Amino acid sequence: MGKIRTPFFRIVVTDSRKARNGLSIEEIGRYVPGQEPSIMEVNSDRAQYWLGVGAQPTAAVEAIFKVTGDWQKFKGLPGTEGTLKFATPKPAKSIAYEAAVKQAMDEPKEGATTMKKKAQEKLAAKANPAPVVEEVVVSEAVVEVSEPAATDVVVEVSEPTATEVVAEVPAEPVTTDVAVEPEAAAE
Repeated sequence: MGKIRTPFFRIVVTDSRKARNGLSIEEIGRYVPGQEPSIMEVNSDRAQYWLGVGAQPTAAVEAIFKVTGDWQKFKGLPGTEGTLKFATPKPAKSIAYEAAVKQAMDEPKEGATTMKKKAQEKLAAKANPAPVVEEVVVSEAVVEVSEPAATDVVVEVSEPTATEVVAEVPAEPVTTDVAVEPEAAAE
């Protein structure tokens, strides 16, 4: 029985005068060798009954009975517990799902997906704004001194207009750079 490359065998009681694949009297177990460890399920009570009434197991079934301990039990030999290995039970899928959901809730909200390159650059620019440099132009008041008379000194102070400032700005303008720097962390 089974599929190609995935065998599955039934352990049956049948009459030796019948065809091998003919009608069986009773199915007492199954054997699945394709898994690790192999699955060997035998109804021990029914196997003991049929061995007790004279049934003769084939060599393969006798080997299975020795692994499960049924042959030792029938013959009265030590080791009736057998040497059968059992697979560790798999955790329920609901438990694995709940663990995955809990782990997903602990992950950070930002950066869960990969963004395109331009979107990453925009986000980085918003997160770390460049320092702002402001230029402040200091205008100078123009003081005109006229010499009308030797005894009289007249000083005129006037607020310059935009055209006067442009006209009277020295070759190198007086500028002050103000940079906004992040505050140093308190030590």
